[in-house]
Order: sequence, then structure tokens, then C-alpha cells
Amino acid sequence: MTSHQSAQTMKPATAAKKLGVYLEATPAEFREGVVSRAELNELQANPPQWLQDLRRNGPHPRPVVAAKLGVSIAGLARGGVTKPLTTDQIETLKQESPEWLVRERATQAEVRKEAARIKQKNAQRNG
Repeated sequence: MTSHQSAQTMKPATAAKKLGVYLEATPAEFREGVVSRAELNELQANPPQWLQDLRRNGPHPRPVVAAKLGVSIAGLARGGVTKPLTTDQIETLKQESPEWLVRERATQAEVRKEAARIKQKNAQRNG
């Protein structure tokens, strides 16, 4: 049995998710190829200009939009946000603070508070 090691590769969608960028906004050569683990590590360590720009300005995928707004992905959907948003659009939403965003942020704060309470209760029981 030989023990040659092949380079681990991933689909562009997986790499984009790991990089926190919206796949459709990436360059064509990124979307049309495969990404090796080494290439992904290099992109993370030394992001090229297109990656820096995407991370700074967007459009951002839903998980990033949700994090920047302080809500869940489901909360985005309940608020009617189904498409990627740019950083400017996110900032505008924060400033306008629509009712759905205020409600979803409060819900998210309660979820975090409850998770912390459960974690503390488990720590006391186990320690």
C-alpha cells in the first residue's frame, strides 16, 4: 500500500464560505476552479486585493450580514433580508434601525443571555 498524499481540494463555494465572502462576487477564476487547502491558507494569510475589498465592502453573505447586524440568519429572513448586502447597506440599516431589527437584536440578546445562564449552571453542576 502506497502512502502518497494528494492535495485536499474544495469547491469554490466551500472556500468562499470559509473566507466569509459571497461566492458570486468573487473573480471568475476563483469561482471556476477548485481550491486546495494550501491555497485557502495562503488566501487567509495574505489576502489579495479582491478579497480585502470584498471583506471590507461586500456584498456579504447572510452569515456575515447577520453577525454585523447582531441578529440570527433566521432573524434576517424574518426581517425580509434575503439577499447579500454591502457594508454601506448594513450601515444604513443600523442607522435606520427598523422595528424588525430592534426586535431581532433583542431576541438574539435573550438567546445569548440564556446560553450563558445554561453554561454557568452546567459549570456549577460539573465543577
